[in-house]
Amino acid sequence: MIDLAGIKQLIPHRHPMLLIDQVVEASPSSVLAVKAITASEPWYGSLPDHASHAYPWSLVLESWCQAAGVLVCLGKPHADVLEASVPLFGAVSGVHFGRPAMPGDLLWHRARLLRATASAAVVAGECTSRRETVLRVERVVLAFRPANKVEEMHHGS
Repeated sequence: MIDLAGIKQLIPHRHPMLLIDQVVEASPSSVLAVKAITASEPWYGSLPDHASHAYPWSLVLESWCQAAGVLVCLGKPHADVLEASVPLFGAVSGVHFGRPAMPGDLLWHRARLLRATASAAVVAGECTSRRETVLRVERVVLAFRPANKVEEMHHGS
């Protein structure tokens, strides 16, 4: 199992955009990560009846991609991930949405490594909740870049 502190050593995401809570299974070829959806998340703040609104699809996909990021960074923990190479979302294809995820649901993200090189990885998998498919991803490409170069691009240096 990888707890929140361990996840933060692998991927650069932090609150409020860290969207996985723990990794319950991990191997070089697959991970199973969990995300608990709560009605107190920031995206529900302006909605009058939190319980009746589905979790945004973009955040379901982002959460699953973070599980994929953990997978491709396994074995590369870094005390300060912002000084390491970080996985960047490159492209996604074959995304299929199932039933909406709601506050109170646990999202179970399974990510499987299809291919990896020193500078990129291709991952596939699915997200389920209550034994129903929420999301299926046929392929996502993650590219590795030095965190300091990403920071320079972000700030226009």
